[in-house]
Parts: sequence; C-alpha cells; structure tokens
Amino acid sequence: MNGTHSPASRIRRRRLLATALALPAAGLARAQAAWPTKPITLIVPFAPGGIADITARTVAQAMSKSLGQTLVIDNRPSAGSIVGTQAVAKAAPDGYTVLLMSNSNAVSEGLFRKLPFNVTRDLAPVGTLGFFDLAAFVDAGSRFKRLAEVIAYAKANPGKLTIGTISIGSTQHLAAELFKTSAGMDAVIVPYKSSAAVLSALRGGEIDVGFEILGPFLSQVSGGTLRALAVTSDQRFPTLADVPTVQEAGVRGYSVASWNALAVPAATPAAVVARLNQAANEALSTPAVQQQLQKLGVRAQGGTPQALQSLLASEIKRWAQVMADAKIERQ
Repeated sequence: MNGTHSPASRIRRRRLLATALALPAAGLARAQAAWPTKPITLIVPFAPGGIADITARTVAQAMSKSLGQTLVIDNRPSAGSIVGTQAVAKAAPDGYTVLLMSNSNAVSEGLFRKLPFNVTRDLAPVGTLGFFDLAAFVDAGSRFKRLAEVIAYAKANPGKLTIGTISIGSTQHLAAELFKTSAGMDAVIVPYKSSAAVLSALRGGEIDVGFEILGPFLSQVSGGTLRALAVTSDQRFPTLADVPTVQEAGVRGYSVASWNALAVPAATPAAVVARLNQAANEALSTPAVQQQLQKLGVRAQGGTPQALQSLLASEIKRWAQVMADAKIERQ
C-alpha cells in the first residue's frame, strides 16, 4: 500500500488540517484576551468643559487604571451628536474607538429626517455611566415659591406663563414641552441659544420659569440667586433633599433625566464589550468617581449592555412622541 494513502497518513493529514484551522481562532482568542494593547479613543460629541465632557474624563481616568491603557478624550461637538456618533459607527470594530452616547442620540432619531448612521443597528451598547436631572428654576425674587403655584397660574392665565429652555429639540426643550402637556396647561416655551442666556433671562425677568440641567445651576441655587422648584427625575437629588420632584409637586407620571453611556461599533467582539462594561462599572463603584459626578449633578449608575439597549429603544420612542405632540418639524 502506498504510504501517502495509508490510514496512518490520512490520520496525520487530518490532524495537521485541524491544527491549521484552529490557529486563526486561537490567535483571535489570544488577541481578545490581551485586549487592550494600546490607548483607546473615547469620542465625546460635546464641547470640552461641559457636564458630558467632565463626566467622560472622570470615568475614563478610573477606567484607564482598570484596563491598563489610557482612554484618550476626542471632543467632536455637533448638533445632535451626529459627527462624533458617525465617527464611531464607521470605525473599526476592535474596541479602540468608543462613543460617549447620550439621550441626544435618542432625540436625533426623531428630530432629523436623515442620519448618516442607524444608532441601534450600527452601534453596540456597553452600559450607562450616569443620569443627570433637570429642574424647574425661578429667580430668587419670583412670586412662585412652589411648582404647584406655577401650574395654577398657567391654568388660570392660558398662554401667559413663559418657560425658557435652550434650543428646540434639546432635552431641556422637550422636558419643558412634556411638562406642559403632562400638567395640562397652556404656556409659551421660549428657546434660547445657551444655558447662560436662559440664566440671564431668568435673572432679568424676561421669563417666568427656566427648565435646565441641574448641574450648571447648582451654584446659583446654593448662592441664593435662583430657586429650584422641582427636579424632573423620579427621585430627589442628594444635595437638594428639600426640593421635591415634579411628580411630588403634583404632575403624576412625569419623569425625565438626561443620561450618558458608552457604545462601540456594532461588530465589536462580545468579549471586548464585556471588558469595557466591567471597567466602566468598576469605575462607577468607586467613591471618588461617585463624589465627583455628584458635584456635577450626575447620579452615577452603571448597568448591562442589555439595559442600555432597552433604555435607548424606549427613549427613541418616547421623544419621537413628545416631538409629534409638540408639532416640532423634523430637520
């Protein structure tokens, strides 16, 4: 019998073939186990210095210690987070490009007619980082001492109460629209270009109430120049324990919180997603990170990729309905 066709030869060939086929899979497994081997880029689709940027930097620093590699912040601000999100959606799915996702991504799905990506198809969720409340503010000299008084006035004087927010389609603007609808009142929403402009309008008496992210106005509240009437989430903020929620003030079922999270390109290996999720949750569990975020008005809260996926889906549906009810035209 020819040695090349003997049973022993065939067995040796099969073993060699099996070994050759196993090598790429083994190499991939080792590469994933070794990840990360170089710095990771965290794209923040907001300008430096804001709450989202500081949140990203705070968490990234703690994650770097866990991962053994630096997370480099890359700020790419744009309306609706489009520029930064597109960059991550089109990036190589190797775990080295990460997005600071936010509720802006959910709002954009209903606000813009066309986006250069599909946020649920082109991105893989990693997990939430934190939630930050909004609040209804009035000037310290305002006649309104409680949110119930604001609602009563608006109902007794249709179309006369003014509520200031930043630009149309922002979380602040939509939170105010939802408040108006939920409270069953007729009020005028006045959009401004910036939070500073809303503050100036409040202080100058141009508007009655301002709906804004809590964090940037905390110093104004503690300094006595503004009064927070209610926070928008379903729980009181730790450093403002005497300020009720909008629900406690009488608007049943109302709950709004802005949020930040991490996401990666859709085809990123599950093992890499899991490692990022683990590092983020470890960072958020440290007292130093929790304390720093609380100073910003942020409630540190991690979670699973599945929980973030559900949050994103529900937020897309919710804000699309709010915009439809408010008759906000798609851009």
